[in-house]
Amino acid sequence: MMKTAKLLLHCPDKPGILAEVTDFITVNKGNIIYLDQYVDHVENIFFMRIEWELENFLVPQEKIEDYFETLYAQKYGMNFRLYFSDAKPRMAIFVSKMSHCLFDLLARYTAGEWNVEIPLIISNHPDLQHVAERFGIPFHLFPITKETKEEQEKKEMELLAKHKVNFIVLARYMQVISEKMIDAYPNRIINIHHSFLPAFVGAKPYHAAFERGVKIIGATSHYVTTELDAGPIIEQDVVRITHKDTVQDLVNKGKDLEKIVLSRAVQKHIERKVLAYKNKTVIFN
Repeated sequence: MMKTAKLLLHCPDKPGILAEVTDFITVNKGNIIYLDQYVDHVENIFFMRIEWELENFLVPQEKIEDYFETLYAQKYGMNFRLYFSDAKPRMAIFVSKMSHCLFDLLARYTAGEWNVEIPLIISNHPDLQHVAERFGIPFHLFPITKETKEEQEKKEMELLAKHKVNFIVLARYMQVISEKMIDAYPNRIINIHHSFLPAFVGAKPYHAAFERGVKIIGATSHYVTTELDAGPIIEQDVVRITHKDTVQDLVNKGKDLEKIVLSRAVQKHIERKVLAYKNKTVIFN
């Protein structure tokens, strides 16, 4: 496949930004293959994602970021990220005891659906080690108690750094991530949960939803922030249920939805189609 560069940026909206960025690419003989932009008129912020082929691009790959920073980012007050298609992101998966999301992620990975590497799986329980072994991915166990949490998370972060992990996926990982780890991976920790919160809290939300007679259940995938389950949302979906559905039907439909929503969010992150701003996201098509 042709090597490409992907540029995502946001800045205060001003006339001429789109023209200058595209001119930078075309003047240097880059072939633009994707372009999407959006203006938030409430915040007056310009968002953009652009991708171009590097085969004949005149600026050396290792100097593109410096060129863009000097010529445009400083001028327009841009916050930008630059990615290259030949650099695979490295994803760590955190799990506890529930396997449905883990199996789905690993199935897509082994099927070659995603341009990503998964160097390790981390868990606070030994229950899913057999899954990691089945897929040939190293499994690291870090049992966590209130007393050991800080020390264990320090070891986890050292392991993540050793394996050059770019982002983390919490595949039903039942632990609160510390502020220190969140700061180390800003908008790079993806979580999944049912969308019953805050109406049905506790260990058995599907049972509570069944008792209430709800007609829609949902799932939400978002980036993790220090405010629990309140980070920028990447993906959501719902499924309708009826009076004929049992509690187990609700649980099964909920698990299916969680798998789909989490995988969609992970795919969008891998493809560099998510741009977080404040506590919202712009999702490029």
